[in-house]
Amino acid sequence: METLSSSRIQSWLSWFVRGVILLAFFILLARLVELQVVKGGYYKSLADGNRIRRVSIVAPRGKILARGGEELASNVVVKKRLVLNEKGFEKSLDISDALPEEIISEAQREYKIGADFAHVAGYLGEINEIELNKVEAGCLEKGPRRLGDLIGRGGLEEVYDCSLRGIDGEELIEADSMGRYVRTLGRKNPIPGSDIKTHINFALQEFIAETIEKEKEKLKYSKAAVVATDLSGEVLALYSTPSFNPNYFVRGDSEKITAILDDKNLPLFNRAISGIFHPGSVYKPIVAAAALEEGKIDRDFRFTDTGVITIESIYGDYSYKNWYFSQYGGREGEIDTARALTRSTDTFFYKVGELLGVDNLVAWSQKFGLDKKTGIDLTAEVAGLVPSPKWKMDVKGERWFLGNTYHMSIGQGDLAVTPLELHTAISAIATGGKLCLPRIVSDPECSDLKISKSTIDYVKQGLKGACSPGGTGFTFFDFKAKKGIDVACKTGTAEINDIDNATHAWFTVFAPAENPEIILTIMVEKGGEGSKVAGPIARTIMDYWFGNKE
Repeated sequence: METLSSSRIQSWLSWFVRGVILLAFFILLARLVELQVVKGGYYKSLADGNRIRRVSIVAPRGKILARGGEELASNVVVKKRLVLNEKGFEKSLDISDALPEEIISEAQREYKIGADFAHVAGYLGEINEIELNKVEAGCLEKGPRRLGDLIGRGGLEEVYDCSLRGIDGEELIEADSMGRYVRTLGRKNPIPGSDIKTHINFALQEFIAETIEKEKEKLKYSKAAVVATDLSGEVLALYSTPSFNPNYFVRGDSEKITAILDDKNLPLFNRAISGIFHPGSVYKPIVAAAALEEGKIDRDFRFTDTGVITIESIYGDYSYKNWYFSQYGGREGEIDTARALTRSTDTFFYKVGELLGVDNLVAWSQKFGLDKKTGIDLTAEVAGLVPSPKWKMDVKGERWFLGNTYHMSIGQGDLAVTPLELHTAISAIATGGKLCLPRIVSDPECSDLKISKSTIDYVKQGLKGACSPGGTGFTFFDFKAKKGIDVACKTGTAEINDIDNATHAWFTVFAPAENPEIILTIMVEKGGEGSKVAGPIARTIMDYWFGNKE
């Protein structure tokens, strides 16, 4: 017989079990709601992520075009095999046994003339950790940088990266549980980047590169820079050697990339805008213009060259010789400014520099832009050095002496400039006193130096004489006779205190002299004499430009 006590226990157990069952039901219901309603989208995305592969399609970069529309940098279509796996996908260049649905096509950068345009074009390199997930301020619509993206390194590729870069496309591909292709769900086509058109003359750029490389083999030098612009400052050609092939970086050729990076001659270094060199006598037109404008000399000024100037001081006697006297024992006799430029007479410019004074030398060098960047639309440009008494005391802890002024007056001493800076300064003489800062894509910026026409004409007279019989630019003596064109030039041979007594060879030239089509500057590092080394290169290029009919 069931007692009251046992009945109460059974009733309590019954309700307890019911409660546990009811609680379990609510827990299961809540979990079901969480899985289906609250986190349904999340788990669906996980499932989709396991079966759907989001394959990026690299957008073609914009083309880099020459002024005539020729392609300097463009793209080629590369077919790749899409290899799916459990974790995602890989892109393989081996498409030998690929199925049609496994093939995707992507754009790959191609530099049409390779090393001939490398320092202007730049190259592409994979982004680093700092750049990952960063958004460029100028192109927010193109989104953040992703792992594996290529970015412009150096040259126009870097400066105009935002414009050149496109917007990548995407394919959605469904895979089974084993990672095998099932079907393509959709595709968003990539949007190409914008093209940029340069002022570069395609044929001239290629010809200059070929000429420099041929001369290197003949004359046994290894490093040089060439700049060519028109009257407004538009860059027609810019070349630096040794150079490199930017296609190696695009293709990921590790062996050749390593060789470039390990090369002691620094092929990635753009000597035209990043190297500073003593200019030597190509600096003298600036000294002449400064002295004439400051009224320290005039057209009637005469100087008698005896081959040497001697300074007597409490520290001893110092002699400063003219190159003609040092090499041949020759003396120029009485000469004026134009003749001094024609003959590049050092002693004349020692005396003119003394009359002008170091402060005026510094001021006019700065006015011609020799201590600042030109702002050319390339990366890694540096500013030259225009020394002054303050600079010498601050940096070297030494006083400035008259001998320092003498050295600076002929482009020696501590004066050092980039080939582009020197080219821009000489261009101001060629243009009649307008300093036009060179540009490759954008419009050049010009300012009036307010130099009198009389001074410009007189300096040009000396430069025309340099390229005429009796001048130092002997490679151009017959240029007018053969081309019917007046040409103005200046040679330079800059000493560098090298143990081998090496000198930088300079040559700057423009033609026609009164309204130039082209202004050209050549610097051969440790190449020798400007007239003998850089001069023949300049003549070859100018013959090409004006049509070599001989």
